[in-house]
Amino acid sequence: MAINWLGGGVDHPMSDAKRARELIDALPPNDPAKALEEIVSWLNSINQTAEFKLNLRFEIIDLLDAAARNHARKLSQSYLSMPRQMKFQENRYWNAIFGLWRQLGDGYLRCVKQYEDGLIGMTLIRKSLPVIVARAARVLTSQVKWKLLRYGPVERRVWAELAQAYAIAEERGFADGAVALYPGAQGESTVRREFLTAMMFFASSPEGLPPLRMEIAERAAAHLAAAFRISDKPEGCTHYVDLALPGPAVRMFKGVEPKPTLRFFGAGRGLADLSQLIGRVQQSGTVPQGFSLGGDYGKDDVIGAFRHIAQYWSDKPPARSSERRPSAGRLTVVPGLKDTLKALDPSDDDTLDFSLNQPAGSGESWIVEDVSDGGYGAVIPTVKSDWIRVGTLVGLQSEASRFWGLGLIRRIVRDEREQRHVGIQILTRTAIPVRISLSQTLSFTDADRESEQAVLLPTGPDARGEVGVVMRHGLFNGRDGLDMMVSNKSYRLTPVGLVEGGEDFDWARFKVEERASE
Repeated sequence: MAINWLGGGVDHPMSDAKRARELIDALPPNDPAKALEEIVSWLNSINQTAEFKLNLRFEIIDLLDAAARNHARKLSQSYLSMPRQMKFQENRYWNAIFGLWRQLGDGYLRCVKQYEDGLIGMTLIRKSLPVIVARAARVLTSQVKWKLLRYGPVERRVWAELAQAYAIAEERGFADGAVALYPGAQGESTVRREFLTAMMFFASSPEGLPPLRMEIAERAAAHLAAAFRISDKPEGCTHYVDLALPGPAVRMFKGVEPKPTLRFFGAGRGLADLSQLIGRVQQSGTVPQGFSLGGDYGKDDVIGAFRHIAQYWSDKPPARSSERRPSAGRLTVVPGLKDTLKALDPSDDDTLDFSLNQPAGSGESWIVEDVSDGGYGAVIPTVKSDWIRVGTLVGLQSEASRFWGLGLIRRIVRDEREQRHVGIQILTRTAIPVRISLSQTLSFTDADRESEQAVLLPTGPDARGEVGVVMRHGLFNGRDGLDMMVSNKSYRLTPVGLVEGGEDFDWARFKVEERASE
C-alpha cells in the first residue's frame, strides 16, 4: 500500500493537494453562485473531517479561499445591485456568500485550534499563524457585514471568535505585525486592523444605512483602520469591548474603569482622514486612487455613507431630537410612493379632507412600540414586508387619525427571534395629495391630462416661503420650475434643492407663490 505522507490516510477527496487542485479547476467558471455553493460544500466537509493534518488543512483551505475570491466579489456586486423583488435569487446569493464566510471562518479557526493543541503539522506552518489569524478576523468581519446587510442579528459566536483571534495575536506578540493576507497591495494588513475594522464598522450604526451604503461604510472602515486607536486605557477612545465577555462595540460612558480584559478603541486619526476624504469626493466626484470601495458607486451614496459613519465615530454622536415615549397601538402602512398615492385617493370635490375612506386592512398592520415628535418605533410582521429597507418611503395611518401621513424607514434591527424592529421618521402626519407638472403645461382645463400626482408635506409655507414636495423619482432636476394644483388653485414652484432621493421618490424643497387665475 502506498503511504500518503501529506494526507496521513485521510478518507477525503481533497486529502491529496494535486487532486484538490483538479477538483477546484472543475468548478463552473461562469456561474459564481454555483461555484460558491460547491466551494462551501467542500469547506464544510473539510471542517467536519478531524483527520486532516494541520499543514494540509491550511493548504486546502487556502486553495479554496483563493478560488472563491473572484466569485464572491462578482456575486456581492450582483447582490447589492439586485432589485428587491427578486427574493429567491437574493436569498440564494446571500446564502452562498454568507456560507463562504462562515465556512472559511470555521476552517481558519480550526487551524488555530490545532496549532494551539500542538497537533501534527504545526511546525510546518508556524510562520503562517499570523496570516491564519488575520484571515480569520477578516472573514468574521465579513460575517458581521453580511448579517447586517439583512439587519442582523449578529450572533454572539461571531464576537467571541473575533475576540479569541485578537487575544491570541496579542498574547503571541503579532497583533501589529504586517502580514500579506492575500496577493496584492489590498491584501496587506495586521490582526489589529482586521479586529478594529469589525468593531468600528459596527460602532458606525450600520443598521441606519441601506445595504449599498453599508458596503461602502465597511470598506471605508477597512481602509482607515491603520489610523484607528486601541488601548487598555480609555483616553482618546469612544468605545470599548471586553475580550473575556465578547460582544459588539459599546459606547463609552462616564465611570468605565480599565481592567485587563477591556480594550478601548476609537477612530483616532481616522476621523480627520475621513473628513478630508469627504472633501476630496465632493470636489472631484470620485474617491482617490488607491481607495477601493469594491465597486463603482455614485457620489451621493459615497458621501452619504461617509457622513453617516463620521457622525457615529465622533465623541458626540447624533442625539435624538425628541424624547421617545413608550406606546401601544397599530399603524396601517403601505409601501412606496405609488401605493401611498393610491391610499390617499384624492377626490375632485375641492376640499382638503384627504382622509382615507377605505378600511385599514388595505395596508400592513404594524405594532407601535414607542412614539416621539419625530416618528415611531414599530414591530413589523415576521412573514410579510419583504420590501422594507432603510430609506424606503411609507404611507402610514395611526389608529387615532383619519389622515394618512408620510414617513421614511431610518433604522431596521432584527432581534434573536428574527423579529424586525424599525424606526420611522415622520415627514408629515397629514399628507396632502397634489398635482404637479412642468411650468406652463398645466391649466385648469387639462390638469389631469398633463400633470401627475405628488405629495405636499406641510400645510403651508415655512418662514422662508418654502414647501416640501415628494414626487416620482427622476422628476426633480434642480433647474425646471413646476406648477402645482391644490384645491383648484395653481401655484408656481421654484426649485431650491433635493432633500433626499430613494428608489421611487424625490423629496425636494421649493419656493412657492400662488399664480394668478387666467
